[in-house]
Amino acid sequence: MFEPLGPRLEGRIVVLEPLGPQHVDGIRVAAADERIWTWMWTTDIDAWLQHTFGTEWLHPFAVLQEERVVGSTSYLTQEPQHLRIEIGNTWMHPSMWDTGANVEAKYLLLRHAFEELGCRRVEFKTDAKNERARRALAALPAEFEGIHRKHMVVRGGERRDSAWYAVIDDDWPEVKAALESRLESKS
Repeated sequence: MFEPLGPRLEGRIVVLEPLGPQHVDGIRVAAADERIWTWMWTTDIDAWLQHTFGTEWLHPFAVLQEERVVGSTSYLTQEPQHLRIEIGNTWMHPSMWDTGANVEAKYLLLRHAFEELGCRRVEFKTDAKNERARRALAALPAEFEGIHRKHMVVRGGERRDSAWYAVIDDDWPEVKAALESRLESKS
């Protein structure tokens, strides 16, 4: 069901390209701003790269604008037998915040998940304290499904409570229309 997970996905604002060694220098430049790492599971780019390239179930993408790396996002936990996938491990250089880049990246991944992979559910998890991410997920709109307390240990031992959100296939036409409208306003 989930083949291919990592094609090049092209939008008007950004392009998502399967992350490879050719993107590492660009990732390092884009990730140099410490604000990116406030809510990530690590604050160490080398640990992030090792995990991202070394995790079998993670399918990362470089987020490109005009062929320049501006961030990364991934398909994470995949449950083909349940027609479910997760989108996460997402970050963008602050220069891309509020430009529509994240909206379009989510749109491209959601469209691929529902229309190409045949998913019935796409999940998102974020630090419960990350208000910026929570507002962005609510604006998709993704359905808030609750807080999982002590869900993860992050950044060298901190407790993370995770806020869970999801879009299901029944919601996809409405979510797709909302995202397309938001992207049209960015033109």
